Amino acid sequence: MEKRAYGKTDMQVSVLGFGGAEIGFEGATPAQVEKLLNDALDSGLNVIDTAECYANSEELIGQTVASRRDDYFLFTKCGHASGFDLPNWDPKLLELSIDRSLRRLRTDYVDVIHLHTCSEETLRRGEAIEVLQRAKEKGKTRYIGYSGDHTDALYAVRTGAFDSLMTSVNVADQEAIELTLPEAAARGMGVIVKRPIANFAWRYDAKPDNAYHQDYWQRLQKLDYEALRSKDERSVGTALRFALAVPGVHTAIVGTKNPKRWRTNSALLDEGPLPEETYRSIRERWKEAAEPDWIGLE
Repeated sequence: MEKRAYGKTDMQVSVLGFGGAEIGFEGATPAQVEKLLNDALDSGLNVIDTAECYANSEELIGQTVASRRDDYFLFTKCGHASGFDLPNWDPKLLELSIDRSLRRLRTDYVDVIHLHTCSEETLRRGEAIEVLQRAKEKGKTRYIGYSGDHTDALYAVRTGAFDSLMTSVNVADQEAIELTLPEAAARGMGVIVKRPIANFAWRYDAKPDNAYHQDYWQRLQKLDYEALRSKDERSVGTALRFALAVPGVHTAIVGTKNPKRWRTNSALLDEGPLPEETYRSIRERWKEAAEPDWIGLE
């Protein structure tokens, strides 16, 4: 598994990481997660990402691989109340959420805490950033970051306060390639990409029922990439390799609760880097067809 330097941090991250949303939202069992994560770690994975609001994802990770804490970099997020009777992004909430995440994950520290999708208005007040900075000073996290998209993410990058940016980049979501990633690179930020295979939304023949997939499906109808017309595993590999070919990207997280899926995703990268002509054709098609309101999606 290829590894890349995560910006100016001391982390060398696997280009394929694990996203913990599905194991929480789709009811994965501890046995499934234990098999999935241990197999992935044995196969070269070293990035695990989760969040305070992914149901019991943090608990599942803590229950199953806390004993292997030295084998992976652990990222989580804070910002949504998710059980606390406080407003989202309230400073007290953030402090409570960070401590709860550490208990759930059964660790004394995480490698990155990302502030979870708050607005530029919230960032401008400064209190939320200060909570993360204090957590870093206290050793609860080694680095701090911002998770989000569009102009909120751009403002977060420009503050210079963050070590890491988590943002959406894929064949159906390319705003960040020009809006935020160059500025993140100029500041030496680590970049972790979410939704790198665009939810495999092109597999549907008709508009999917899952609202989370609908925007990408509609975009892809218009984009009509030749490279994705096969709707098979090879097309998934093309999409994943596209996200990893974007300048400034260091790792891409894909979520699953299927114990075999991470190895399958890893094998999709065996073909090596995406050919430059394929990357260029996808970018050119985006520039031709993308609508002005196709902003980065959370």
